[in-house]
Amino acid sequence: MSATIKDILSDESELSLSGDLRQAVVGWLAHLRDGRGSSDATLVAYDRAMRQFLGWLRGHLGHAPCLGDLARIEPKGFRAFMAARRRAGLESRSLARTMSALRQFFRWLETEGLVKNRAVLTLALPKVPHGIPKPLTIEKAATVVADSMEAKLDWIAARDLAVLLLLYGAGLRVSEALGLMRKDAPTPERDVLRIDGKGGKERLVPVLPVTQEAIARYIALCPYPLRSDTPLFLGAKGGPLSPRIIQLLMEDLRDRLDLPETATPHALRHSFATHLLRAGADLRQIQELLGHASLSTTQLYTEVDRERLLEVYDAAHPRGRDPPEAS
Repeated sequence: MSATIKDILSDESELSLSGDLRQAVVGWLAHLRDGRGSSDATLVAYDRAMRQFLGWLRGHLGHAPCLGDLARIEPKGFRAFMAARRRAGLESRSLARTMSALRQFFRWLETEGLVKNRAVLTLALPKVPHGIPKPLTIEKAATVVADSMEAKLDWIAARDLAVLLLLYGAGLRVSEALGLMRKDAPTPERDVLRIDGKGGKERLVPVLPVTQEAIARYIALCPYPLRSDTPLFLGAKGGPLSPRIIQLLMEDLRDRLDLPETATPHALRHSFATHLLRAGADLRQIQELLGHASLSTTQLYTEVDRERLLEVYDAAHPRGRDPPEAS
């Protein structure tokens, strides 16, 4: 990331900035990286947001912007930037991320005593519609697991099956499954996983016997030593298993099993929740199993299953099958 900053904000860069602003942007990105431990993906996204904004500002002003220019931007200036990004084809979700990055940058400038301008904080962020989860059908999900079970069970295949069963059978996120330690492996005597999810929210997740058996088979076949404090799932060379390997596995299954493009590792978690809901599970229980902080997030699955719910309504309601009365 530091090479990107140097390239983008150097004196030879096409993005011409005054020295004080260039130094401030570098300082902010370094703060995100070193002070807050932001991921590479976050740094790249914020770097891109700053380039877009400062490039627009340079064109708007007609000269290389400085910190004084940032202090004088009014709300209408930020609205003009948002309108320009809209015309460039930026969707609401991406624009909301860009504006969120700018808010954080201006807050940091104020904290550092460099610039105080709260104009960007007065603007409402673009509304981002909730994405509807795209689960697999019960039949397709069963096919994914069955195909993995029928594969030649070398240790790699055994490992992949165990991970897939944790995603579909326990509703884990990929990061949660791959973050398990050897000491966390479930046993018939301890058939519940203690998961630290997003935001440090802890939850207990029961593990099906078939998943326990798959994990035990993988452990027995794994050629590398698995100590209690090492990752449970290892890659081909003995290091921690990368999420990319599971993504590639699902891509391969999509091709071989004629699955939809939405068949991703995370879709198995969606399938877990949707299939439980369809079988009559309580929404609050599903919320606990998934580790959602808000019930509103879990309620998205009711929209996924709306068509099925209407079918049940039509079949079960006393008047569901009555012909319409003549007017």
